[in-house]
Amino acid sequence: MSEVTDLVLPMLQQIQTRLTRMEERIDRFADDVQDLKVRTTHIEEGIAGIHRRMDRLDQRIERIERRLDLVEA
Repeated sequence: MSEVTDLVLPMLQQIQTRLTRMEERIDRFADDVQDLKVRTTHIEEGIAGIHRRMDRLDQRIERIERRLDLVEA
C-alpha cells in the first residue's frame, strides 16, 4: 500500500499544481474579458456621440439650405 501511496501522492500533487495554475490563468482571462467589455462600451458610447453630433449637423445644414432657398421646403 505504501508503494501505491508513494506513486499516487506525487501525481495528485502535480495535478493540484496544474489545476491551480489553470485557475489563475482563467482568472486573468476573465479579468481581460471584463476589461475588453468596458473598453468596448466606451467605444460604442463614443460612436453614439459622434452619430448624435452628425445628426445635429445634418439638421443645421438642412435649416441653412431652407433659409437660402437651396432646397424645396
